[in-house]
Amino acid sequence: MIPFNAPPIVGSESEYMQSAMASGKLCGDGGFTRRCQQWLEHRCGSKKVLLTPSCTASLEMAAILINIQPGDEVIMPSYTFVSTANAFVLRGATIVFVDVRPDTLNIDETLIEAAITEKTRAIVPVHYAGVACEMDTILALANKYNLFVIEDAAQGVMSRYKGRPLGTLGHIGCFSFHETKNYTAGGEGGATLINDGSLIERAEIIREKGTNRSQFFRGQVDKYTWRDIGSSYLMADLQAAYLWAQLEVADRINQQRLRLWQRYYDALQPLAAEGRITLPVVPDGCDHNAHMFYIKLRDQADRQALINWMKEAEILAVFHYIPLHSSPAGLEFGRLHGEDRFTTVESERLLRLPLFYNLSDNNQTTVINSLLSFFS
Repeated sequence: MIPFNAPPIVGSESEYMQSAMASGKLCGDGGFTRRCQQWLEHRCGSKKVLLTPSCTASLEMAAILINIQPGDEVIMPSYTFVSTANAFVLRGATIVFVDVRPDTLNIDETLIEAAITEKTRAIVPVHYAGVACEMDTILALANKYNLFVIEDAAQGVMSRYKGRPLGTLGHIGCFSFHETKNYTAGGEGGATLINDGSLIERAEIIREKGTNRSQFFRGQVDKYTWRDIGSSYLMADLQAAYLWAQLEVADRINQQRLRLWQRYYDALQPLAAEGRITLPVVPDGCDHNAHMFYIKLRDQADRQALINWMKEAEILAVFHYIPLHSSPAGLEFGRLHGEDRFTTVESERLLRLPLFYNLSDNNQTTVINSLLSFFS
C-alpha cells in the first residue's frame, strides 16, 4: 500500500534525540527547544517563537492571550480542522463561520466585514494547503474594527504571502509539527509566533502554567509565582531534538516537496484541460510549501469511485474536513453567516493524493498512472 502520508525522516533525528537524553534535561525549554525557537524567529522574523505540544495548544494559548471571554465572537472559515474552533469555544466564544473561496478554499475575505458585529474580537484566517489567505484585506479589516488576527498556519511553515512568512502577518501565528505536516517534532508539536511585542511577556506566563518561571530561569526574578491563568504548553526537549534535525534541512525538505507537487501538477494538467478534474490554485504573491496536492472531482460520487479505484491499486487517497458549521458541535457553538455557496460543495469534491518527503518517484509515478487510467 502506498500510504497517504509518512512522517519525514532525514537521518539525524536519532543522534539528536540521544544527545537530548544525554543532556539530562528532557522537559521543555532545553537546548534543542532554544535552537528551534531561535531558528524560527530568525527565519520567520517573528518577535518571539514558543514551541508548544501541538498547534491545538498554540491556538488555545492564543485564545487566552487575547482575553477571549464568554459572549465574544470569532470569525473563521467552516472548512478547517476542529481545533481552530475549539480553542475559542473553550473560552466561551461563539464561532461565526464564513464561506470559502472556491479557488483556494481559504476564507472569502470579501465576506468577512458583513459578519463583524460589536461582539467580534478576532478573525482567524486558515491558510489551507499552505496557500496564503488574502491577508492585506483581512489585516485592513482588523485595523478598521480593532480586531485581533490569529493566523492558523498549521499547514503554512515555509510559505509566504507577498514575501512575508505565514504566521507572522497577524498578531499571533500558530504552526503545527504533527507527523502529517512538512516538518514534525516526532509525531506531535506546534509553535506560537508572537508578532505583537506587547503580548510576549504574558505569552510566556500563560505557556508556563500561569507562572513567571521563564523570567526566573533567566535570572530576572529571584523566585517565580502564580501570576495568571495558563496551562502546560511546553514541548518536551526530546521532541524538539527531532524537530531540530528537520529544521536544519528545512530548505531541502521544502524543495523536495515542491518538486513532487509540480510532478503531480504537470502530469495531471491534461485532465484539467479536458475539464475532468480541477487542480490547485496558487494566487499571485503566494509562495506555497507544497503541504498537500489535491484534485477536485465533479461531485462526491465521482470522488468515492476514484477512492475505491485507488484502493484497489493499493494507493491511499483521502478527503477531510466535514464543514464545521454543519457538525453537531458547530450548530451548538457557532453559526454560519451568509450563504454556504462553496464550503460544502467544494469539500465534497476534494481528494488528497499521497505527498510526503520520503515519497519515491517510482511510487508517485504509480499514483499518477493509476489516476490517468481511471479517466481513460
